Amino acid sequence: MGKIYLILVFFIGLVSTQAQELKWHTDVKEAMAIGSKEHKPLLLFFTGSDWCGWCIRLQKEVLTTPEFRKWAKEKVILVELDYPRAVPQTPAIKQQNYELQNAFGVQGYPTVWFATAQIKDGKPAFGGLGKTGYVPGGPVAWLEVANGILNQK
Repeated sequence: MGKIYLILVFFIGLVSTQAQELKWHTDVKEAMAIGSKEHKPLLLFFTGSDWCGWCIRLQKEVLTTPEFRKWAKEKVILVELDYPRAVPQTPAIKQQNYELQNAFGVQGYPTVWFATAQIKDGKPAFGGLGKTGYVPGGPVAWLEVANGILNQK
């Protein structure tokens, strides 16, 4: 009985660890600090998580796959900028997200911007590397586009 319990605890821990592999930041200043420390660009995911069909599809087909997780851990700092209809957000997050939507000229969802970021005069300053959205073909096709953007810098 003890061995079964230990095996069960091990597998639950393994599943929990895999589920927590990626950290999607919602505070862009926090993500900028980490990106600066790790010398990685930001991946800014503009999404309507609870209503946008293409956003949900991008999540399912790409952003939750093992291929994406491996790539993201090596290449970028993840930032989710959500514009939900039914999920409550703090006023600070709403304001931040709308300011970034305007700064990047986002007019539709999903939009994924890759950007460098730094603080200048106490405010975030971004260098846009490029953008994409939903790409048919799963993680391989999407990552090919993403790598093309990142390799231009």
